[in-house]
Amino acid sequence: MNSLLDPAILFFLFGVAAGLLKSNLEIPPAISRFLSLYLLMALGLKGGFALAHSGLTAQVASSLLVAVSLAVIVPLVGFTVLRRKVGGFDAAAIAATYGSVSAVTFITTTQYLESHGYPFGGHMAAALALMESPAIVLAVLLANHLRQSATAGVQVHADGTATLGPAPGGVSFGKVLHESLTDGAQLLLLGAMVVGLITGDAGKAAMQPFSGDLFKGMLAFFLLDMGLLAARQLPQLRGASPWLPAYALLAPLVHASLALGLCLLAGIEAGNAALLMVLAASASYIAVPAALRFAIPEARPSLYVGMSLGLTFPFNILLGIPLYVSIAHGVLG
Repeated sequence: MNSLLDPAILFFLFGVAAGLLKSNLEIPPAISRFLSLYLLMALGLKGGFALAHSGLTAQVASSLLVAVSLAVIVPLVGFTVLRRKVGGFDAAAIAATYGSVSAVTFITTTQYLESHGYPFGGHMAAALALMESPAIVLAVLLANHLRQSATAGVQVHADGTATLGPAPGGVSFGKVLHESLTDGAQLLLLGAMVVGLITGDAGKAAMQPFSGDLFKGMLAFFLLDMGLLAARQLPQLRGASPWLPAYALLAPLVHASLALGLCLLAGIEAGNAALLMVLAASASYIAVPAALRFAIPEARPSLYVGMSLGLTFPFNILLGIPLYVSIAHGVLG
């Protein structure tokens, strides 16, 4: 209940209610984009300032290694499971969506940890950036393989022999890789982190009114917009298999459990483990859908966007974050 009484969470609930009531309340797209960029820039600065104090340690390296491992394992496991319930392209798209991360869920968790006095490392902002792209790359590889398998045919060679082989085609892997690695939001996060790392305490004092005092209010405003969007995505799932909404609610718990197991093996501290659990449990509803509309046009956005934004995001914001943080500190101290 204490987490639900947080002003930012209450604004999210207000947005959901307004959306369900079909209110004409709307945040202009340009304002929403600005809020998203502001939050990423402020998060990057905070991470850089904190990293300037701690430096690059074995704990930092372990956390980032676990983050990359999760970014590869989660989408591969997800595709294997989903392939049995939906078509291959939809399975690849949903797996990529859940294999990537939600920056807003991560940012909300950092606020939750700070408000409860739980320490965490500034380098976790780098973990957020590292976990965004691998799922997109894997989804493109899987989709290209599906296309080649579907178009495979007998090829007759000049010497009269015949072989079964895939026909050429598919989306340019290099183009998708370039776009995923040079995404503006991701670069802003890393760039702000570098600025914070270089400027240290002096930069923190100078940027406090921007990255500190305004942060909570900006997050509340952005979560209001996310509540409106989440409510408007729910109708997209009408007619879908009931197994998919179940996946949208159960997969975060499974992925968070996987993250907790890896954190136990790697000796990750509780605060950082909680953030890794949140990252593993979250699903992308901005970066990955934008890439998939180009990379996997055969997949249905109503499924992967409706599931991630309409169900998983509200679940994590309202229930998941306090649950993951509580479990991480209960198990890891």
